[in-house]
Amino acid sequence: MSTSSNVAPNDLSAFWMPFTANRQFKKAPRMFVAAKDMHYTTADGRQVLDGTAGLWCCNAGHARPRIVEAIANQAAELDYAPAFQMGHPKAFELANRLVDLTPDGLDHVLFTNSGSESVETALKVALAYHKVKGEGSRTRLIGRERGYHGVNFGGISVGGIVTNRKMFGTLLTGVDHMPHTHNLAKNAFSRGLPPHGADLADELERIVTLHDASTIAAVIVEPVAGSTGVLIPPAGYLQRLREITKKHGILLIFDEVITGYGRLGTPFGADYFGVVPDIMVTAKGLTNGVIPMGAVMVSADIHDTFMQGPEHLIEFFHGYTYSGNPVASAAGLATLETYKEEGLLTRGADLAPKWEEALHSLKGLPHVIDVRNIGLVGAIELQPIDGQPTKRAFSAFLKAFEQGLLIRTTGDIIALSPPLIISESQIDEIVTKLAGILKTLD
Repeated sequence: MSTSSNVAPNDLSAFWMPFTANRQFKKAPRMFVAAKDMHYTTADGRQVLDGTAGLWCCNAGHARPRIVEAIANQAAELDYAPAFQMGHPKAFELANRLVDLTPDGLDHVLFTNSGSESVETALKVALAYHKVKGEGSRTRLIGRERGYHGVNFGGISVGGIVTNRKMFGTLLTGVDHMPHTHNLAKNAFSRGLPPHGADLADELERIVTLHDASTIAAVIVEPVAGSTGVLIPPAGYLQRLREITKKHGILLIFDEVITGYGRLGTPFGADYFGVVPDIMVTAKGLTNGVIPMGAVMVSADIHDTFMQGPEHLIEFFHGYTYSGNPVASAAGLATLETYKEEGLLTRGADLAPKWEEALHSLKGLPHVIDVRNIGLVGAIELQPIDGQPTKRAFSAFLKAFEQGLLIRTTGDIIALSPPLIISESQIDEIVTKLAGILKTLD
């Protein structure tokens, strides 16, 4: 059989695809065979404008030369090195570059292979930290309704998306959830941060009163809840969460798998909101989506708390075979260099006004009940079809693909997060195509 990437597989049954309607897909496959800059190429040779940066991850666009070259060179020089009790220079170099980029105080990095693994790592660090400090009663983890923190058991336990949770038993015990911040009645069609809802952070005080602070290890939130449909925090909300967690000695974890690496027009969401967490979870844009890798940044206090006892003993019993993998590290370094050379970590701030105006031009079109935007992230929420939730947005997704545009849907929400290299004319193209599609939906 030919190995050409342009030849469609003759049997699709073996691959059980993730987060996919497998039967529907395999009846009419949507196959990409190449990508460059802002576009994918389909198996039948069509160009598809990437409105989602792949899956929130290809922030610098596709097939960027510096990253491609770094991967090839590293694979030829040092393909793999043991991650336990051994090292290689590029992992340390990447960690240093990340520490230089993160807000002051986040001084140490643990490497993982995905956002899900980064979340698990952060939760384990939080629990172990309190235990090492002599506060072993702090075992409770607090998430948020409609939060998405990956698909491992810790992540779906603190996460709050019911479809990700309901099949898998009791999950982790000792987990509680704050309410989400989405309020269509008060905040529909807000531009940027919604004005109403900062007081929802005070629900954490209620949870503290219920369980007592001495039992709570950490609170984990996404600065902007992405995968659930772009839920933007009300003005002042994250600042209030930071105040409450500090007051009670609770660690604050930001899940920046989506908001990290320029998505909001700042290096990280923490920069955008002026709130520094104790632990920051990242992945996706770290390597521009090219090779799986995640990074968890922790405060000096957390790191130093573990650095005690005999020096020959392992301080933290956690890690992965591929933590700081040489090829992934090379990809990460080349990605950060690409961001720096092209100013991509802040370019979203320059494009944000254009992005906002373009998205909000969709207000008033059929079925549109909300439009939301922040940085280079946007969402168009649609009125669900009675008795057929998700169908209207999924129909928009299929029509968009047919018309050469890749969008993402979750429920009846269209989510957009284009590569940071997008041009203003391509923003217009996305919105023009969406407007036409929305006018045709049942």
